[in-house]
Amino acid sequence: MRSNPTGPAGRAATVLATALAVALPLLAGAGPAVADDGRPDRDFTIEDPRITESSGLAASRTHPGVYWTHNDSDDGPYVFAVDSRTGKTLATITMRGVGEPRDVEAISIGPDGAIYVGDIGDNLDGTWDHVWIYRFPEPKTLRDATVDAVQYDVKYADGARNAEAMMVHPKTGRVYIASKNEDGGGLYEGPAKLTAGAVNTFRRVDEVPWVTDGAFSPDGKRLVLRSYFSAREYAFENGRLGEDRSVAAPFQRQAESVTYTADGSALMFGSEGERSDVVRVEVEGGGSGGGGREQGRPSGAGGAAGEAGEGEGAGDGEGKGSAGIGAAVVVGAGVLWFALRGRRKRG
Repeated sequence: MRSNPTGPAGRAATVLATALAVALPLLAGAGPAVADDGRPDRDFTIEDPRITESSGLAASRTHPGVYWTHNDSDDGPYVFAVDSRTGKTLATITMRGVGEPRDVEAISIGPDGAIYVGDIGDNLDGTWDHVWIYRFPEPKTLRDATVDAVQYDVKYADGARNAEAMMVHPKTGRVYIASKNEDGGGLYEGPAKLTAGAVNTFRRVDEVPWVTDGAFSPDGKRLVLRSYFSAREYAFENGRLGEDRSVAAPFQRQAESVTYTADGSALMFGSEGERSDVVRVEVEGGGSGGGGREQGRPSGAGGAAGEAGEGEGAGDGEGKGSAGIGAAVVVGAGVLWFALRGRRKRG
């Protein structure tokens, strides 16, 4: 996401994000410089210097341990396959036949084995009367290639809006989009099948919080939605959200992406920035734990949102890092409170 959120609450959230961007490297220590233990689906750092705004993440269904990602706006029709064992790019895919992407924000893989890319960002909340989704088969061999992609025109039944989360249901193939707004957004359901050369109208079916990305579990029974500082996992049945629970999302510089591992045992949280870290968060029982209970913990050294200062038996260095991060959160929360208070007074 290139532009900052609008409104008092959005600006305050940006201040908090900036504070954390400064505090995290200093207080929590650097993230994983290389993949954790050389095993797949563990914490890793995206090493490719071309990937500076990783805004979406999708676990490959064909190549174990590989994650597809892309840059945000102004980059071009490119998608990258990154190996979680090394953090290195294995393939750069150039989409042909899609025009010039405007603001690519999301990526997902459908049950047809195709990769869906969501050019759905609209930082001015309604500037564009339509957005696009691109689709191409996931390559069987990982090497640099140019592929033909299908372009779908998308409109919302209730008018144009900004969005950063697009999820393809792994069983039905139906596409969902979660809009982004500081006062809360909506979950939009696309037609049963997207059609090229025609308008695909997405209709609002539920309410969601401020969302920067989302992903379905491999069995399609759960949907995780993340924001800058938190994440929630929802039961999902018959196209509607059910009971939800908190997920221990890690602190990240600019929290932009999330996906389940291919086996559904964990969530992988990504961030924008050069050499950005992707952090694994275990999902207890495959995410089927009791309602209302916080799920999982980050597998690496980074703390989770809401967990600063919890670690019993942690060393002095870890304790100081957690305390520093906690202080940054407290300061940011104060800024956010004053912004919202001022907004209420003006209202």
